[in-house]
Amino acid sequence: MATTDSARTHSATTIFSIVLFLICLSICLFSSAAPAKYSLANWPQYKQNPFVIRIDFSFSDEDGAGSIITADLDGDGLMDYLVTRPGNLGAYSHFGKRLWHLKTDIQVSSSSETYGLPGLHAAGVQAADIDGDGKTEVVFLTKEGFLNIVVGATGKSKTRKKLPFPNEAERWENVIIANLRGKGDRDLILQATNREGYRMGKFLAAYAADNLDGKPLWQTSEYLGCAHTGARIADIDGDGRDEVLGATVIDHDGTLKRIFDVRGHLDSIFVNDVRPDIPGLEIVSLEEGSLQRVFLFNKDRLIWASDYKRQEPQNAAVGEFDLSRKGLEIWCRSRYDEHQKPFVFDARGDVIADYEMDAVAPEGWTIKGVEEIWTIDWTGQTKQSAAAKERHKAGDVCIFDPTTGKFLKRFKEKADRLYVADVSGDWREEIIVCAGQELHIYHNADPNPNPKRERLWKRNHYKRSKMIWNYYSP
Repeated sequence: MATTDSARTHSATTIFSIVLFLICLSICLFSSAAPAKYSLANWPQYKQNPFVIRIDFSFSDEDGAGSIITADLDGDGLMDYLVTRPGNLGAYSHFGKRLWHLKTDIQVSSSSETYGLPGLHAAGVQAADIDGDGKTEVVFLTKEGFLNIVVGATGKSKTRKKLPFPNEAERWENVIIANLRGKGDRDLILQATNREGYRMGKFLAAYAADNLDGKPLWQTSEYLGCAHTGARIADIDGDGRDEVLGATVIDHDGTLKRIFDVRGHLDSIFVNDVRPDIPGLEIVSLEEGSLQRVFLFNKDRLIWASDYKRQEPQNAAVGEFDLSRKGLEIWCRSRYDEHQKPFVFDARGDVIADYEMDAVAPEGWTIKGVEEIWTIDWTGQTKQSAAAKERHKAGDVCIFDPTTGKFLKRFKEKADRLYVADVSGDWREEIIVCAGQELHIYHNADPNPNPKRERLWKRNHYKRSKMIWNYYSP
């Protein structure tokens, strides 16, 4: 009898051990299968260069609507990709997995003056944790004027509603995530153009994202921004809340101040610390028509207005292009449809360089010059460069020195869109190309001479610019 009891005890112990082993094994397997969590400090570098992601639709036709932005959609700490085209919104993980794809009449446009905002090559989509649940939401408008909020990781709908819009407008055309109340990215700014005549995005209404059925935080019909671009926002005075930027600067509470008069209209707006000797950030804007000026200003005053032989500046890049000078430089592409003649202003508004693009471009580069020009931190050095694609074609991409025009690197491509952002490896920026039905992501494989610098995404104006860019204002 004792032997039988011992055998039963041994058998029970054996079964218990096996069950415990299986539980431990399951925990281990589950842990290894769980997605890795990353932080701004430890992003991995792509193993391929370029890293290629296949998407569900194509950029190959000549329609100028739709584009790309980056955001952490699935909560793993890495930047993912939101890509838009007429009728399509696709979400792709950092490593190329399709998260979701929606067939939707998303509001994107090839011309804001004709079809309304968000403008040429703008993505027409935003992403952030707007309800404080710790997860990212994706926000966009449809061509019928419906505001849509979907889950960033799955695309599942959370909200679909149409908000009241101004009588002079067709519908709300552009949506921007903002921090107006100091509570984080919990506010939405809606924007519309006038339905008749030359369309300008002068109508704005700000809402708390958690109270869309309530009254707007503020609204105005007097915003004067760019003719071709949606409203630009950033926290330029360092108070932890965003301002809406243009010739009129709108404070977080809706207070509007006209900074200067525009004789024609504004083409582009950029934000950076152009003048470190002046508190806060400055705004750079370009004028089309009349005096063809470049403006530098902040929320309080116009700092300077300058022109170069009354030539239209057209597009720009703002950055640390000349280390021998204090402050940042402003590179202007010029208007010429062929044989571009760029010129460069210093932080005081003086012209410090000009040249002909034909004289510096490599053999075979189009005589139409460059477009979609981005300031880029490619090398890791203090001096920045500019990245651009061949103009008016699905062509090559380059990195060049804005002060001399010298081409530093050329990528053989068929680029339909060009986007620059810090998405992998160290804090340096990557070049992201939309080519047909693929994304090509290029990184600098050389050692970074300054690897401990903080991620660019910690800068409010950097994060904002990467979310609301278009052709005229990268």
